[in-house]
Amino acid sequence: MRFRQVHLDFHTSEHIPAIGAQFDKVQFQSMLKLGHVDSITIFSKCHHGWSYHPTSVSVQHPNLTFDLLGAQIEAAHEIDVKTPVYISAGLDEKLARLHPEWLIRKPNEETVWVRDFLTAGYHEFCFNSPYLDVLVAQIEEVVQNYDADGIFLDIVGIRECYCQNCIRSARERGINPLDKAEMYVLWEETYARYTERTNAAAQQFKPEISVFHNGSHIAHGRRDLALRNTQHLELESLPTGGWGYDHFPMSARYVQQLGLPFLGMTGKFHLSWGEFGGFKHPNALRYEAALSLANGARCSIGDQLHPDGAMDEATYRLIGAAYGEVEEKEAWCVDVTNTADIALFSVAAAIAEGYIPGERSTNSLSDTGAARMLLEGHYLFDLVDSISDWTTYSVLILPDKISINPTLAAKLNEYVLQGGKVLATGESGLDPNGSGFAVDCGAKWLSVNPYCPDFFVPAMDFGYLGKAEFVMYGQGQKIEESGGETLGLRENPYFNRDFNHFSSHQHTPGDKQSREPGMTEGPAGIYIAWNLFEDYAKKGSLMQRNIVQYALDRLLAAGKTLRTSLPAQGVTTIQSQDSNNRLVHHLLYASPVRRGENIEIIEDILPLYDIHNEVRTNREVSGVYLAPQNEPLPFVYKDGVVSYTLPKLLCHQMIVIDF
Repeated sequence: MRFRQVHLDFHTSEHIPAIGAQFDKVQFQSMLKLGHVDSITIFSKCHHGWSYHPTSVSVQHPNLTFDLLGAQIEAAHEIDVKTPVYISAGLDEKLARLHPEWLIRKPNEETVWVRDFLTAGYHEFCFNSPYLDVLVAQIEEVVQNYDADGIFLDIVGIRECYCQNCIRSARERGINPLDKAEMYVLWEETYARYTERTNAAAQQFKPEISVFHNGSHIAHGRRDLALRNTQHLELESLPTGGWGYDHFPMSARYVQQLGLPFLGMTGKFHLSWGEFGGFKHPNALRYEAALSLANGARCSIGDQLHPDGAMDEATYRLIGAAYGEVEEKEAWCVDVTNTADIALFSVAAAIAEGYIPGERSTNSLSDTGAARMLLEGHYLFDLVDSISDWTTYSVLILPDKISINPTLAAKLNEYVLQGGKVLATGESGLDPNGSGFAVDCGAKWLSVNPYCPDFFVPAMDFGYLGKAEFVMYGQGQKIEESGGETLGLRENPYFNRDFNHFSSHQHTPGDKQSREPGMTEGPAGIYIAWNLFEDYAKKGSLMQRNIVQYALDRLLAAGKTLRTSLPAQGVTTIQSQDSNNRLVHHLLYASPVRRGENIEIIEDILPLYDIHNEVRTNREVSGVYLAPQNEPLPFVYKDGVVSYTLPKLLCHQMIVIDF
């Protein structure tokens, strides 16, 4: 898989004339060279349902007069640029108006994406309909007729659907359409059948071809879904398109363990897909591409071709600013594995695996808050599920909501017995039947605390605020100490705020009397009695992060792999490149600022100086140098720790530790 991909969107209405009329082979090639592009995803069929090549199973765009797909493949291959081919799988607006009975329906018969046919937008198809046969034929045609380097199928996933095809299937199977849990069995089978048939359609003619099914997110805890992609994964994560800058690192920390190479997909757009005339600052793309490399990924940048077929020079100058740097760094980013001290058990994975009954959401604020804290604290971590090998990590975090059934309890106790430490918060670590904690963190559970919000009072001097009490907005649990050490106390307010009892503008102050344990440590680790990761995702209280950092530093003690003076806004990872007998330490720094409504923009990248780093390793170090500059860096190796100072960091720097 190549490192420098462009995903070239091309969704064009039938009302636009002269499609591709300005396409020119030489201009196309020159722009790819300007952008340092070595792979480009190009279109067979778009969301509007039009094909960009002659076809016997679909319809060529009515205003296209030549084989655009074939011309693009020929031009790209001539300069050694790969060409995965895009087919809109879930959307085909031309066909939607001919066969509305094949569309996904809500229980009230509304369509999805847009609710009806009088609203501008697309309508999504159900794969439990004859549409799947049409899609399979489209894939077969492309793979047979063109030298495609992959198939990219878009707008797919497990979908809730109450179309008449699904209702008919449910009745035939004895499934109650009013029972969503029963219907999910059908919807899962529909998606499985879709992946089986589409993979087979591509690979029967070209067994080695890659097929990727894009649902915009790789669901934590659903390895089975990820592995339905044949050779690689693509992590769609446009920071300005709603994902934000902390989404990709969190997703990558799960995906890198799955054994498939993967791309980090961002966009050149100011906002997101479908934007013409929108541009990021070059520094933003430089940072986003480097963030992919630092997390073990290769890079993909989204662009959208103008209907006339001419590549935009400004866009490829912009992309080239990032990809020129990526090209120089690739040798240190091939076949790497992440170095991690901490395993963060994903709440989303626990939901997907059935450990949190009654929930199905693939997003979790607890995961988001925990990942933010770990990134800001520069801890080395992976996001894990119940299948992961926990024994390779020094600390396992159970964030907020992970109750422990007998299966998890057995694995958790095995982890603790071999020396692992647990950090549990809120409801995590508790038996779902209310019998108490699965491992001994020095506390006995009593009940859910009836007061919310309440207050945390450190038992130790706690950063710049000493022992000051501070508010905890997240739901808390009442505990008592049980053979452990109390590290912090809970203090209740005088009363909960309601229509009859309230004081001041927001919440009632603490009564300074009702203090009881709120944070304890026992043989298995530390328990903190609030859903503070979810609270951090919502409120961002630095004191909550300080609590977690205190706990993690206590649990990691002398075993922490990395210590760095990088500021909190920086990002750092260590990737192991065993084939070259070295570690690659990545440091990144940029400071997104808020522009418009909830849009994070990177424009200026300020240099940082004299960043001190210490990396613990049991292997003797032979040298340390900057990459790709190949400049030696002074270091000291003593007692299993290699120390070095980076004189200057501008956006991204790799530091290579040779053994």
